[in-house]
Amino acid sequence: MDLNTVREVRDARHPAPWQPGDAWLGGGTYLFSEPQPHLRRLVDLSRTGWTPVQPLPDGSLEIAATCTIAQLSRFAQGLAAEAAPLFEQCCRAFLASFKIWNMATVGGNLCNALPAGPMISLTAALDGECLLLAQDGARRQVPVAAFVTGAGRKDLAEGELLRSVTLPARALGCRTAFRQASLYGLGRSGVLVIGALDPVAGALTITVTASTVRPVRLRFPLPPTASAVEAAVASAVADDEWFDDIHGLPQWRRHMTFRFAEEIRRELEGVTR
Repeated sequence: MDLNTVREVRDARHPAPWQPGDAWLGGGTYLFSEPQPHLRRLVDLSRTGWTPVQPLPDGSLEIAATCTIAQLSRFAQGLAAEAAPLFEQCCRAFLASFKIWNMATVGGNLCNALPAGPMISLTAALDGECLLLAQDGARRQVPVAAFVTGAGRKDLAEGELLRSVTLPARALGCRTAFRQASLYGLGRSGVLVIGALDPVAGALTITVTASTVRPVRLRFPLPPTASAVEAAVASAVADDEWFDDIHGLPQWRRHMTFRFAEEIRRELEGVTR
């Protein structure tokens, strides 16, 4: 897709006042996939030199917004953490072409805020926190589960930049369970549910994505019953928050979410016994 309204591509390393029609350019897999007639200038992040993924002294993990899916997948293969398998499961949920796999970024997936975004699923399930940088230099931190507010909507001001997502050490030590469904063998996720069991506190977290317009995280301090999980999901997701598009009707998404949540409860409940 040619962006024939774009007049300039600016290097993000050289700050300049933000203008109407500006957009951050990461991997570009979304920007170049469909017409963007409102754009006039792209601010290229590819030369920033941010480390794609790095462990921090406190045991947490910082993922740069410019980290590609391929880079995250390679890093996770050597990650010595209980939750390591979840990284590859979510990366593979893209069912991506060679171009998407090597160019699409974690930050782009979050900022597109599509319900089926698997990097949203991964980072929300592991209690990720977004670092946002404003044009005036101000910084703020927002949980991933609160950053995505709806289908295609996110808590991001004009000109604000998603710099990175940090996953806490506690979450990386969780035992996880993954369930995903699509209407087609190579189709976009219609339902994606992740469970995370805290080995220290024994708390269970169930995160629902793809079937809902925003991430929904449910935390149970003690091992829940089947009815408690069902009631929690029903209470947390309003009727108009079940996503509706060609990849699945709301009724099907709702049914599969309840089914997967119960499967995850049973799988992780067995770990505690």
